[in-house]
Amino acid sequence: MIIIEVSKELIGAGGKFKLELSFSVRKGEFLCLFGQSGCGKTTLLRMLAGLEKPDAGLIKVGEKIWFDSQQKINLPPQKRKIGFVFQNYSLFPNMTVAENLAYAMDKKDKQTITRLLETVELAELANRYPNTLSGGQQQRVAVARALARDPDMLLLDEPLSALDMHIRSKLQEELKSIHEQFQLTTLLVSHDKQEVFKLANRVIRLENGKMIKSGSPKEVLLTKNISAKYSFIGTVVEIVKIDLMYSAAISIGSEIVQVVLTRHDIPDIQVGDEVLVASKAFNPIIKKIQQLA
Repeated sequence: MIIIEVSKELIGAGGKFKLELSFSVRKGEFLCLFGQSGCGKTTLLRMLAGLEKPDAGLIKVGEKIWFDSQQKINLPPQKRKIGFVFQNYSLFPNMTVAENLAYAMDKKDKQTITRLLETVELAELANRYPNTLSGGQQQRVAVARALARDPDMLLLDEPLSALDMHIRSKLQEELKSIHEQFQLTTLLVSHDKQEVFKLANRVIRLENGKMIKSGSPKEVLLTKNISAKYSFIGTVVEIVKIDLMYSAAISIGSEIVQVVLTRHDIPDIQVGDEVLVASKAFNPIIKKIQQLA
């Protein structure tokens, strides 16, 4: 169990506000931090990693205390078993792929480096430099380097946001597989609702430094929870009336699909809304996803 109780004065677009959070994370959980830019999500990851210091609070991982303002304990980053994947990957340009992984390890182990590169399908690129790799390949190196630390927590700060939809979708599957394979406890910062639904088993929604809701992706992001076997998330790009019915064109990645709306959907669904479309008993169900305030 990971216990997080932290507070810190921050300055956002609207001026000063206080990041004040208290929650726990179960071992093996994939938790997403969701909210507007500037609400404190990345700051929280940096505090967990030891890159920023809370004004007050407690961070306890298992039986080990990483931070305690009362006992004046604040372990440096190198003493915290954290794997951190930054938004821009932050790979060392003067090191090869293998050297980037070796740098993150307490004890250099060529077999472990090879195994991790095989996991992310980059074993043949071990001697290449980061600037010769594609964005997707650099992201995989960053994940492998984070895993090389044998972390208690894997922290992901919007690691896929700069990638195109096709590569992002593929790497989301890989992240999910790696999380399960290595039995990780993962905290993800993301603005991508489809990514949240795909990866997280719990979401914490932040607003002005406070937790306003916590639960499953459906509980936090849907205006009304539904039970269905098949579902996907998209953006409404057009609504047209056809005779007595309405049809919505919904963008999902690079594809456009059409869904028939019922008269009950029309008052709630508008062009530009992000929606979850599900199939239940062969009938389409469309539900609006809550927007960030």
